[in-house]
Amino acid sequence: YDAGVRFGEQVAKDMIAARIGPDVRFAAVGAKSYFAKHPAPKTPQDLAGHVCINLNLPSYGGHYAWEFERNGREVKVRVDGQLTFTGVYHALDAALAGFGIAYLPEDLALPHLTKGRLVRVLDDWCPPWSGYHLYYPSRRQTSAAFSLVLEALRHRR
Repeated sequence: YDAGVRFGEQVAKDMIAARIGPDVRFAAVGAKSYFAKHPAPKTPQDLAGHVCINLNLPSYGGHYAWEFERNGREVKVRVDGQLTFTGVYHALDAALAGFGIAYLPEDLALPHLTKGRLVRVLDDWCPPWSGYHLYYPSRRQTSAAFSLVLEALRHRR
């Protein structure tokens, strides 16, 4: 099978996407020490004037463009910064250390937001996104084994 797991439900025309996880929300966050020296951004475009902590995700073709939405308007921002990581945990550590703003899954940032270690910005620009989906070709008959795996993984709300 040419199957895989992808964030979101948008796949090529000849593929089927089956939801296997709940919605995911991201949070733009930084340490209080960072915001003591820099004003909080009011719009995603304001991130151009900030030090941002990048994620390099080969599955996205390199640097991940931060995705925002408000009132039906989607904005993708490629941010600048001297730090780039291949994992969200390193980006979280850098944000906690005050090196800049990171764009992280909300679940990862929440304990630090609750304890006041991180400050959230652009909250009204961060809606929930469709979670993980298993995608597979629509042109093939699925095997009984694949159907069982799909049924076991399928997300139920």
